Amino acid sequence: MEEIRGAKGQRITLNNRGAGVITGVSAVISFDPNEVLLETEQGMLMIKGKELNVTKLTLEKGEVEVDGRVDSFTYSDMKPGLKGENGFLERLFK
Repeated sequence: MEEIRGAKGQRITLNNRGAGVITGVSAVISFDPNEVLLETEQGMLMIKGKELNVTKLTLEKGEVEVDGRVDSFTYSDMKPGLKGENGFLERLFK
């Protein structure tokens, strides 16, 4: 099991590149079998992989559980709703 902790209490727990729990989540922006985009206390978080599935979502606690094969985590400081965000996020996360 791997854990990555951030300054604001963000925690990512990953078990064997598969099922994992992310805390500090304020919104799920989008998800499909190859990527999940989350708004977190640490910024936008893109999770890429295969057969990804959001199996549990508890926004009151700020927790999201994802299963499938996780290949990468990528952070961005951009927040959804900012002018010009879509072009920047699309370029950053491609």
